[in-house]
Amino acid sequence: MSEQEYKVRVEHLTKYFGDLHVLDDVSFNIKKGEFLCVVGPTGCGKTTFLNLLTRIYMPTKGELYIDGEPADPKKHSLAVVFQEPSSMPWLTVEQNLRFGLEIKKLPKNEIDRRVENIIKLLGLEEFRNRYPHQLSVSTAQRIIIGRAFALQPDLLLMDEPYGQMDIKLRFYLEDEVIRLWKEIGTTVVFITHNIEEAVYLAERILILTNKPAHIKEEVQVDLPRPRDVTAPDFIAIRNHVTEQIKWW
Repeated sequence: MSEQEYKVRVEHLTKYFGDLHVLDDVSFNIKKGEFLCVVGPTGCGKTTFLNLLTRIYMPTKGELYIDGEPADPKKHSLAVVFQEPSSMPWLTVEQNLRFGLEIKKLPKNEIDRRVENIIKLLGLEEFRNRYPHQLSVSTAQRIIIGRAFALQPDLLLMDEPYGQMDIKLRFYLEDEVIRLWKEIGTTVVFITHNIEEAVYLAERILILTNKPAHIKEEVQVDLPRPRDVTAPDFIAIRNHVTEQIKWW
């Protein structure tokens, strides 16, 4: 595959915190527009990897490239969605969605267009003038996801964004993310410890080992969407990934 088709290249990424060896010589590529899930045992370094991409941490060795250049949040268009809802409580739903676009000083008509599109896609019309504290947890998290996609980032990093939610809400929000991803074409890296979620969302799954983490296996998930969690092919992939995480 040519250099131009990769959004992210990770080469020999290694990270120590003092004597603690967290990531060990991790190398892989992410295609433009790909939906990649990263799974692994608790505490294996999944979040550290995201923090290296956003340059919260710098690698001990190795490098991360976005569009062929060393990752730089000042230069590259990145957005991050965390597990905890992080909307601004003093802003309405619509104002929250506009916030990042206004900081980027986009033209008003472009902000209007993007915000209306996200409100429509996420079914937030009736909530646009409400404040986060007036919303359910799942609706509040929809704002965060919508705000990230409204930026139309080149790379969207999602760190267990549904960790606190029950299964019904998770499936609902997973469908919302797939719809936004297809509509906007962003490259997504989604970290989760929920294997069913990874198989439901991903085009490809990276399985990390215990730390010092390296890539144990890459699993292609070539299933039609929307995915049927009861289908034999789905269950076979889910069981395989589960086994790979259980046995070292």
